[in-house]
Amino acid sequence: MKNKKTLSVCIITFNEEDNIGNTLAHIQHIADEIVIVDSYSTDKTVEICKKYTSKIFSHKWEGFIKQKNIALNKCKSDFILSIDADEEITKKLADEIVDKINNLHHDGYIINRKTKYLGKILKHSWQPDNKLRLVKKDAFPKWHGEIVHESLKIQSSMIVNLDNYLIHHSYKNIEDHNSKTLKYAMLSALSYHKIGKQSSILKLLFSPTFNFIKMYFFRLGFLDGIEGLIAARSGYIYTYLKYLYLYELNKKPINNEDTK
Repeated sequence: MKNKKTLSVCIITFNEEDNIGNTLAHIQHIADEIVIVDSYSTDKTVEICKKYTSKIFSHKWEGFIKQKNIALNKCKSDFILSIDADEEITKKLADEIVDKINNLHHDGYIINRKTKYLGKILKHSWQPDNKLRLVKKDAFPKWHGEIVHESLKIQSSMIVNLDNYLIHHSYKNIEDHNSKTLKYAMLSALSYHKIGKQSSILKLLFSPTFNFIKMYFFRLGFLDGIEGLIAARSGYIYTYLKYLYLYELNKKPINNEDTK
């Protein structure tokens, strides 16, 4: 009988007491180890994590990419599942993960995320949202990217998509959604500025509208009801603010300091 493959699950955290318990509860039964890299949370995040794992490491915040690579490097199993603190592995996805790592010969697996927003799993808005998340440790996984929009890569082309999806609990409510839209618009603008991108009147006028039309009509967001309209509206605001902040940054010297 062939040896069962082992699985590490790694997560970075900072003040995630509202999400981390649910996330850990849904992966504990398939994980041979759970690795947490926490950025000195001031809430109950670490206390909750201790109920599920002893492998909790504190590391000052150095940006998403740095933190996630630290977490990867602390994993010891054959395969690594890298997820966010606000993501939930469904029962079907958990079963598929165990089956695939033990019965197929691939080095990486892409998982689609579906957002649960205002109590409803959106089938069209923010879709597709495919992410490489499950990787073989000896395929040399590493996170790459700028301040935001980080991506996991491996030194292999043997990558396939899984059939089942994970649930993304992105926003607690509309207030939290608006706050994060503002935050990520600023971070995206800073990321664009660092690589020399420019804003313009045309981008401010047309890019937000195109983003709304793409999400709401081309990607059938309207089929998600009011929640789909809100999602498309947030895409419009995010894009407008991103280029507005970029316009402001274009007038200042480039600052390479990463922020959270």
